[in-house]
Formats: sequence, structure tokens, C-alpha cells
Amino acid sequence: MKAMILDAYGDNAEFQLTELPRPVVAAGHVLVRIAATSVNTVDTMIRKLGQVNLPLAPDLPAVLGMDFAGTVEAVGEGVTGFAAGDEVYGCAGGLADLQGALAEYMLADARLIAHKPKSLSMREAAALPLVAITAFEGLQRSHVQAGQKVLVHGGTGGVGHVAVQLAKHFGADVYATGAGEKAMDIIRGYGATAIDYTREQVADYVDRHTSSAGFDVVFDSVGGANMSKSFEAAALNGQVATTVAMLELDLSPAHFKGLSLHVVFMLIPMLHDHGREAHGAILAQLGEIVDAGALKPLLDDQQFGLADVGRAHERLTSGKAVGKVVVEI
Repeated sequence: MKAMILDAYGDNAEFQLTELPRPVVAAGHVLVRIAATSVNTVDTMIRKLGQVNLPLAPDLPAVLGMDFAGTVEAVGEGVTGFAAGDEVYGCAGGLADLQGALAEYMLADARLIAHKPKSLSMREAAALPLVAITAFEGLQRSHVQAGQKVLVHGGTGGVGHVAVQLAKHFGADVYATGAGEKAMDIIRGYGATAIDYTREQVADYVDRHTSSAGFDVVFDSVGGANMSKSFEAAALNGQVATTVAMLELDLSPAHFKGLSLHVVFMLIPMLHDHGREAHGAILAQLGEIVDAGALKPLLDDQQFGLADVGRAHERLTSGKAVGKVVVEI
């Protein structure tokens, strides 16, 4: 089968088109013919940092690509619920010892996948798994409820645009930050209140939208130093969920507000074979939400094929992409 591999890690690492043996179906797994995969920030981090600085990176030569949508080619022993010919999607490889989706075929643990939403194309479905599971877990752990005021930092980002839509689906009153009129229009299109963080300070929009009480839930898909803004924006005894917590931070503001902090790292099931069934169940539920019309992936307008994966990575890291960058196989 054709695949794009990395023979080295680092700033100048280049993908190479090569032929690899087609995986053999194994017990508990399905063999998937890949139609599309999306590029996530963690993929670009693995390519750049490698195993020395990022232990979850696979051995070289490496086939990256975590998200995928495709068609089941064969079903392993013990697998129920899937059959050859089924269209599926999931996040099931591209790290540690799991081959990724930048190939014509991929072996996927059946617990990590679900049937593809019927209303989405393969390209659209491939954009969802990692970011949608992350958004779902963050909102679930934050106990989002109807009528709450929810703030999403990064409302047009990969995770953020899904979190906005899911919070709306769960009945919350949703607000989201972004920059520029294009981002504002996208956020408003989801039925949320748009906040341009380049024009308004946290204290100002907290006062304007919550009468200074703060938001019940803050979903921070930006993370890093932005977490201080999340603490500032949260209500007393509020909930803060973040997807990027790799920093040293003074938690005093969170302490004096009695905040609950939830760190979402959705790669745990793949890395540690821990709770994999939960991801399959979330993807199935997300499929129902998508087909009910409550969730639509935002895709960048540039398109890439398998041989263009290097340019796809550059598109994401450039900061110019709006929505998910997808590679069609």
C-alpha cells in the first residue's frame, strides 16, 4: 500500500511517499481503507519534536495521522457491530506503536471507532474525531447544563468550533472569542455571541455579558497563558476546562474563586489502552448529533492529497487555516 512516512524528526523533517505491507486484520480490530485524514496540532508537534521531546511519538519510520474516515475492508475475530463495507470514522493511530492514517489502509481498534455520520462526506467526517471527542469530554466533565452561560476561548479553532456547537446543543447560552470579522461571522453562525478578544478586555466582556458575575463554564481551547484569562472570566465555583495545560501557572485566582479545573488529554485511551470503549461511544453519540443537524465540522478551504501532506502541515502551522485541514487519500 502507498503511505507517507517520516524517516527523521525535526524542523526539517520531510514526508516520503513509499510502499508498505498492507496490515493484516487482527482480533478486536478492523482493517480500514482510508478515504481522508485531518491534521491536528499534535501531529505537527510529533513531526517536529520526535521521541526525545515527545515520548508519544512513534518509532521511525513513522506513519502519522490520527483522525480518519474510511470503509471497513475486513473485520477481526471478536468484533461485533461492524462489517466489511461499513463507512466508519475515528481517532486510532499515528502515535506510540499504532500506525497512522497517512496510508491507503490502517488497522484500527474497533473500540475506538464508530459508524460515520450519514450526513457527512468522508472529508468532513475525517475532520471530527480528535477535536470532537476533546470538546465533548471537556463539556461533559464541566457538567454543562441548559441555561448556563458558557464561554469558549478560540471559537473558530479545531476544538473550539465544536465546543461552541455542542454547548448550544446542550442548551447553554454560548459566548466565544475570536479575532476579526470572519471569525465573528462564523461564531454568530453557530448561534453564539461573538467576542473579539483583540478589542475587548476580559473584565469588559464579563461585565457586559454576565453583569460581572462570570461564566458558569469556560472552555479554553487556547490554553497556555490564556488560562489566566479563563480564571478571570469564570464565575465563583465555576468550571474551567482546558486542552493545553503544559505550563507553570499561579493557581491562586482559581483558589479564591473555588474553581474546578478539568484538563482534557484525549490521547490517553490510545496511549494506555485505557477506556477505549468510551471514545467509540462518544463518536457514536456525536454521529447522532451531526445527523440531527446540531454539529457541522468547519473545514479549511484548501484541499490536499496524500502526496501533499507536508504542505497540509505547513497550512496548519502557518496560522492561516480557518477550520480543520484535511488530507484526502
